[in-house]
Amino acid sequence: MTDPLDLPLETLIPMLQKGECAADDVIAAASARHETFGDQLQAYLRWDPAPAVAGGGVLAGIPVSAKDLFGLEGFETFAGSPSPLPANWCVEGPVVAALKSAGATIMGKTHMVEFAFGGIGTNPHWPTPANPWDVKTPRVPGGSSSGAGVSIWEGSALVALGSDTAGSVRVPASFTGTVGLKTTKGCWSTDGLVPLSTSLDTPGLLTRSAADMAVAFSVIDPDKGEPFERFLATLRERDLSDIKLGLCRWFFEDCDPGIAETIEASVAKLEKAGASVAEITLPSVVEAGEIFGRGGLAAPEFAALINDQFADWKPTLDPNVLARFERMEAIPAIDYISRRNRLAELAAEADQALESIDALIGPTVPITPPTVEAVSVPEEYFRCNMATLRNTSIVNLLDQCAVSLPVGLDKAGMPVGLHLIGRNGADREIISVALAAEKILGTAREILGTPPLIAA
Repeated sequence: MTDPLDLPLETLIPMLQKGECAADDVIAAASARHETFGDQLQAYLRWDPAPAVAGGGVLAGIPVSAKDLFGLEGFETFAGSPSPLPANWCVEGPVVAALKSAGATIMGKTHMVEFAFGGIGTNPHWPTPANPWDVKTPRVPGGSSSGAGVSIWEGSALVALGSDTAGSVRVPASFTGTVGLKTTKGCWSTDGLVPLSTSLDTPGLLTRSAADMAVAFSVIDPDKGEPFERFLATLRERDLSDIKLGLCRWFFEDCDPGIAETIEASVAKLEKAGASVAEITLPSVVEAGEIFGRGGLAAPEFAALINDQFADWKPTLDPNVLARFERMEAIPAIDYISRRNRLAELAAEADQALESIDALIGPTVPITPPTVEAVSVPEEYFRCNMATLRNTSIVNLLDQCAVSLPVGLDKAGMPVGLHLIGRNGADREIISVALAAEKILGTAREILGTPPLIAA
């Protein structure tokens, strides 16, 4: 009999609803995966599955993991820090409530970068989740939702909750070979999440496939009342021949070996299958990248958050963060306001420029996941962190939505993500583009196979 955890959600959910598969059995199977791989992969800060919900919800019997900045009843919230935060940060918000009301079983809280400030995935206070694609040399899983993608490959979760401020969903998705969704700011409420940057924070998801993403999105999306089957069928009506892709060369700069080549090959397949592909130059992308290099909006907002609400946690901050804290605090208010105003102008320019295309494309992350040893050196950590977030941060600063889709392996044998960027508010549309692309390119398991650390 096929393992239920190997089935797509669109197949597994009807089986659960018809009684052809028991919710308890699915959760037990997910727990067995964690029993087998948990010590090796270290995806979770706390593993404590709730009882399976039988019937009464579209996600009844579906295992879900939650990044440890989501408030969750019965769980303390650490947000990657060494000690728990006050009880008010344990209150559940609308995103968690939507999943739980649909019957989802929360399996536990996954590890994250401390206060979500970093894209590498390491944390001096807690174990670094293992990137399952390298059995010889430990590599980082990407951050700040560092345990999310790992929990998906472990099989202990079929949907992983994350957050994205500069790439914190899409980076781990790219590094681990999963699908990651960054929603438009305001699409989903950030209530119930420990903030990093109130201007840029967005809840997001990681899943095994674009189809699974569409199912999970249909449950959380505020536009209620549409069954996931109808939602998925509607999004799948889009054909590649109706999709226009804009290839932006800025995103291809300074790519590690095999990354640009893998993206180019994938784009060629999509074009051969009927997609329209044209190169596009966007000055707003280049300028937003320069602003990110100066700290963007997240750095000063993070400094204010720590000083205002988490002053007691400041002395124990990750040394890689603490070393830059004085610089973040020293950003003048006039500079911060100037950045906000200019980014609003750039976002409007980018939105207008993307009116004629369905998705802007390029590599999600231009570098190979670095080794844990390499980023233990502060100078290399800073270099890799900026390079890791270079492409993804643009989407947050320009107020867009995006999906990272796994499309192959680089020269080091590590996953490569195709970045599909949509206009502000085009969340459903960008998922439909991802579905159309996945239909041609294949799912992560079809393209990449099984990660060596799990197959070993």
